[in-house]
Amino acid sequence: MNFRNLVLASIVAASPLAAPAAEAHFQLIYSENSQIDRPGDVPLKLVFWHPFENGHVMDMGKPIAFYAVSHGERIDLMDRLKEATFTGSENAAAAFDATVPVKRAGDYILVLEPAPYYEESEDIYIQQITKAYLNRSELPTDWTEPQGLPTEILPLNKPTNIIAGSTFTGRVLAEGEPVAGAEIEIEYMAAEPDMATSTPKTPTAGPMKGGAVVAISDANGYFTFGIPKAGYWGFAALGAGPATEHEGKELSQDAVIWIRAYDIE
Repeated sequence: MNFRNLVLASIVAASPLAAPAAEAHFQLIYSENSQIDRPGDVPLKLVFWHPFENGHVMDMGKPIAFYAVSHGERIDLMDRLKEATFTGSENAAAAFDATVPVKRAGDYILVLEPAPYYEESEDIYIQQITKAYLNRSELPTDWTEPQGLPTEILPLNKPTNIIAGSTFTGRVLAEGEPVAGAEIEIEYMAAEPDMATSTPKTPTAGPMKGGAVVAISDANGYFTFGIPKAGYWGFAALGAGPATEHEGKELSQDAVIWIRAYDIE
């Protein structure tokens, strides 16, 4: 058990009135579609949230870095960030709106290095280094390549068009090396953000009984999960990164990836 979950388990065990384990934190880079038909600026929302539960929203600080990679070239997106507020079912919190210029056919890997977030209930910082993927005109160019991040999940299935009912395999990396025994929380985006109102759309599913859905990476950093439903799925390898401290407190540096699944029509 990593430090983050060990602390949480201790808090729950110490209180006879404690609720079930806390909902999973997930950093979103959201676009309405992963498949882009024509060139133009694609709107994005950056939200730190609990989308499976349509639950609590966390305040985002200004990101350390935000960019896209296409045809091996980095496209800086920091000047496209706009402060926003996202209002979930429980509260409102600071978020960001942005756009990414999609011009050439090919993959666009969106990379967010957020500012560490202080989670008071666990007395630790959380930093979820997040990747999401767009593709224009069905041309594969970049999705198989790691991005040299402190920690990341490398997809082994094309992440923009997974078939619902099939499987997704990823590999957890830290500084380019596989991470064995990583705990990976799995999240379904049951409530997708409404781009116009910055509120959740009507949820299409509810969270699983028994707490977070979890997989463990094998000796070579690989994990596989069966995708039961169309939509966006997120995977967070908790504490997989090399950084373990921020401002004198424990840091959980997580690797997050979002993929999109579709039903066969």
